[in-house]
Order: sequence, then structure tokens, then C-alpha cells
Amino acid sequence: MATKPKVIVTRRWPETVEHRIAVLFEAVFNEADEPLGREGLMAALGEADALFPTVTDPLDAEVLAAEPLKAKLIGNFGVGFNHIDAKAAKARGITVTNTPEVLTDATADLAMTLLLMAARRAGEGERHARAGEWTGWRPTHMMGTQVTGKTLGIVGFGRIGRAMAERARQGFKMRILYYDRFPVDPEIAAVLGVEACATVDELVEKSDFVSLHCPGGGENTRLMNAERFARMPRHAFLINTARGDVVDEAALVEALQAGEIAGAGLDVFEAEPKITEALKAMDNVVMLPHLGSATTETRVAMGMRVVDNAVAFFEGKTPQDKVS
Repeated sequence: MATKPKVIVTRRWPETVEHRIAVLFEAVFNEADEPLGREGLMAALGEADALFPTVTDPLDAEVLAAEPLKAKLIGNFGVGFNHIDAKAAKARGITVTNTPEVLTDATADLAMTLLLMAARRAGEGERHARAGEWTGWRPTHMMGTQVTGKTLGIVGFGRIGRAMAERARQGFKMRILYYDRFPVDPEIAAVLGVEACATVDELVEKSDFVSLHCPGGGENTRLMNAERFARMPRHAFLINTARGDVVDEAALVEALQAGEIAGAGLDVFEAEPKITEALKAMDNVVMLPHLGSATTETRVAMGMRVVDNAVAFFEGKTPQDKVS
């Protein structure tokens, strides 16, 4: 790159990544580490050659209609990009990239963590112990649900869904069902020992645990709704590490309150960082603050992937992770 392009980074990133960005680009970092907001994002699109946003930055058609417009690249920090109107970006001549592959293991690890916590009442038990309410072991105290040998239904069988299947099958001898809109190579399915379901409805009816690993937005918005919660067995649990909008949160609250399902493990929420108050009061719900990719190794790798894509773009090459 003959001259350093100007980039605006919307949130603080791991120190090693920010150092590399500062060396390669004319970089503007968000020292306050607070959301820029719609006006701030529109201003950034008019000031920088590239914008490096995160899932907390809604880049819809209105924001992308910013005038003046200087940015030619949006380097998203994350694999999911349903917060970006990719079609609107393309129409304005903006390339969008994401960070696939590097967060697969971390997210699958966390999904398995939530499944185990929800089934074994770990969050409830931890609060019980910290509050000094535990009076000692007894045979009927805080009995949870067995995980080993149960049936796990996976919605979305991409990299993360497959990694979840490997953990559940190899580590816990679970029967694995999956649903995906796109055909899965039969050889891959055979190696993983998984069974396809023709519909989401079929999957939820047959599963003890339903784990979501599909993209958010579009047809997947509120994919898990009142009708599908009613189809789940009453002993079943919902696990969501995908996107908050995949679940109708109000319908989930009603299903939990009515005992239609046994519990939930949630890392993402429909209006995050806001969480429905009723969910906070439920002991059979485990909640984490969007920690799916939150390991040092993964977050550094994600940031480096954004930088690699940006370097390729400004050198006139096609970024390996171009999505539009």
C-alpha cells in the first residue's frame, strides 16, 4: 500500500491486533469503547476508507446511505453479519468481509457449556452455594437432567454446528439430529454419525436438547416461536449461541412459564444488551453476556482476520472472506 488508508475501529480490540492496525493503517480507535450510535457510524463512513465494526453496530440501509460516503470496505469483526445490510453496501460500492473459521471451536465449546449448565442446574447451584443456602448433601437436592446418551438436535449444520456435534457425540455419546437448508455431504454426515431431519418441526419434536447454530435475520428471524416451543418435549432444553433474533423471546418466556420446555441456555438475546426481565428471574435459564467467541486466542485471531482481509483489499486483491 503506497499510502496508509484511514480506518475507524468502532470498539476496542485486543492490544496485539490494535498494534498491527496502527502500523498498517491511519487508525482511529474508540478510546471510550462505547457504541458509536447511528450518527457516529454514518460520520465514520464519510471519514474513513474502511470501517471495522462489530455485532453491536447496526449498519442498515439508512446508515449505509450516509452522505458523503468515503468508505469502500466494511471489515466485520465476527462471522455473523446480519447486522449489516450487505445488499445496500454492495449497491453503494462497499465490500463487506467477515471472520469465519477462527471462532468455531470457542463457540462450540460455549454451546456445550450452556447445555451442561442448563441440564445440571449449574447456574442455580452456584448461586445457591454463594448465598450460603446450601445445608449439605441429600439425595433429592437439585436433581438435574442426564446429558450422556440423550438426543441433541442441531439447527444449522455449518462449521459451528458440526463442531458441536463432534463434542456431543464423542464426549457424551449423544444421538445427533440436524436440520440445514443446504444439503450436507453424506460422507460428512456418515463420519460424524448424524441424522438429517426434513424440517425444523421434526427436529424439535425428537430432541431432548435443541441447539441453534444458524445465521440470524431474514427467514431465520424468530425461527423458534410459540408453535415450535409447543412441539418440543416438556423435558427439552433450548440452547442459543447463534443470534438473539432467531428466538422469539416473549414466546420463550411463555413456554418456560407454562412448563412447555424444561429450560434454556442463552448467550445471545433479541434486544441485547437488554434482556427480558422475566428471563432473569427464572432459575431454569442460564444466561451469559454474548461470550461465544470470548477467548483471548479467538478474539485475536478474529481481529487478525479482519486486518488480513483489509490488507488484501487495499492491495487490489479479493479478500478471502468477502461476503458482498
